Amino acid sequence: MRHIVNIRPASYVVILLLVLPALAHKHHAQPAAPEFDLIIIRGRIVDGTGNPWFEADLAVKDGRIASIGHIAADRAARRIDAGGLIVAPGFIDVHTHIESGIEARPTADNFLHMGVTSVITGNCGGSALPLGEWFSKLEKGGVSINIGSLVGHNTVRRAGMKGDFDRPPAPEELQRMRELIDGAMRDGAVGLSTGLEYVPGAYAKTDEIVELAKVAASYGGIYATHMRNEDETVEQSISESLQVGAAAKCPVEISHFKISSKKRWGASSITTRMVEAARAGGQQVTVDQYLYTAGSTGIGILFPSWIFEGGPGKTKERLQTVATRARIKREMIEKAGRGGFKDFSFAYVASYKANPAFNGKNVSEISLTVRQKSGVQEEAEQAIEMLLAGGAQMVLHKMSDEDVARIFRAPFTMVASDSGVLDPDDPSIPHPRGFGNNARVLGLYVREKRMVSLEEAVRKMTSLPAQTFGLWERGLLRPGLAADIVIFNDKTISDRSSYQQPKQYADGVDYVLVNGQVVIDKGQHNGTKLGRILRRSK
Repeated sequence: MRHIVNIRPASYVVILLLVLPALAHKHHAQPAAPEFDLIIIRGRIVDGTGNPWFEADLAVKDGRIASIGHIAADRAARRIDAGGLIVAPGFIDVHTHIESGIEARPTADNFLHMGVTSVITGNCGGSALPLGEWFSKLEKGGVSINIGSLVGHNTVRRAGMKGDFDRPPAPEELQRMRELIDGAMRDGAVGLSTGLEYVPGAYAKTDEIVELAKVAASYGGIYATHMRNEDETVEQSISESLQVGAAAKCPVEISHFKISSKKRWGASSITTRMVEAARAGGQQVTVDQYLYTAGSTGIGILFPSWIFEGGPGKTKERLQTVATRARIKREMIEKAGRGGFKDFSFAYVASYKANPAFNGKNVSEISLTVRQKSGVQEEAEQAIEMLLAGGAQMVLHKMSDEDVARIFRAPFTMVASDSGVLDPDDPSIPHPRGFGNNARVLGLYVREKRMVSLEEAVRKMTSLPAQTFGLWERGLLRPGLAADIVIFNDKTISDRSSYQQPKQYADGVDYVLVNGQVVIDKGQHNGTKLGRILRRSK
């Protein structure tokens, strides 16, 4: 027999009073997920456009900027209080050489500590090839910064030509080079680069470069060039660069724009006007620059380029032939003299594996110590011996403050380090630009010298590079764009790196976000590797 239990109405009230609190407790025990991943509050927003800063909060969600304005801090999983600090787009370094270092040091600490979140590599005619394979390898291993690449003309010329390079390519060789560039562009290259001061690019005629630049242009790519000459005949080199862009119908980007000759100091008044005139005539031209009066490259730059034809074996043979060696010395001394230098004291060793004790010393000092004799003849001999022993990376003091400043003020000038991924623990003494370039801009050229406004300097490091290389999801702080962000103190940011002690990270960069994830956290790299490959937009 079933028993029916009668519950009086008053009992319902008692049951409800017991159950409802339990249901409420259950609801509060499982709160809703935060609306945003991160909110940066009270920051002074410098958005990358060049407009004056404004105070606002900024929210990040799923790697992108979700909102800018007044945002309640409790709507995010994490909050960063940026009161009194600058919040800007992550800096974009358009001229780097990371191919030899990023795989060994994928955290790219030296770039991130100065606020750089994205780089363009493959400059000066040298790049990875096949580019798609290299991109895939980096994606598989993980990197902390975003990486885009040009395809290098010197790399392509070596792969596409057989035998000696001191000649025009045969038709089938030119076609092979076209195919290699076409493949790289399909892999996502942002354009073609040349290094016309280096072999084998030094032997290429203008018409060859135009034909190859047309391939890059057909994909919407840019032509970036380390010109043939940056000192004695710099005007002719600029004219050739503009000619290539006009004939190939593509934008021109002139790398590490400078006057690298003591005799030509002040000529930036001419070279900047040439770019201004080209732009006024409707040609898209930009330049990049590091904010130092010294450059850096291999010791081979001290020699006439013809000695490198045929590869290392031929070079060694020439240097060890008495008559040819005498000619090489004479041309080395003449080359330095044409630049306004009576000896090689302007050339400092950054890295010399054969004898690390040479690092940080100039060729004149090394020659006097090793050879016990002074004079430019002995210095040329010393440089030859160093080249024979494997070569060296050099820091070359050849520019003037006046030219650096004039070029920097031009509205079409971007900031770039011309650096690679650097190991702070190896014995080299590299150019300080690899550790301090962007911080130097903001500390020395903005805060101390007041050369341009903070907002203009940030534009040169963010939206202008993004516009130039078609990185349309970066370079600005706007809802929907990638959350590459740097938070720094404009009153303290500075480059600690010097020519004597270059391996020192910048001061004043507190936080850096790459694709919405904090990588530099309270000034420390946390090991996050969520950088992306920046393939050309199709």
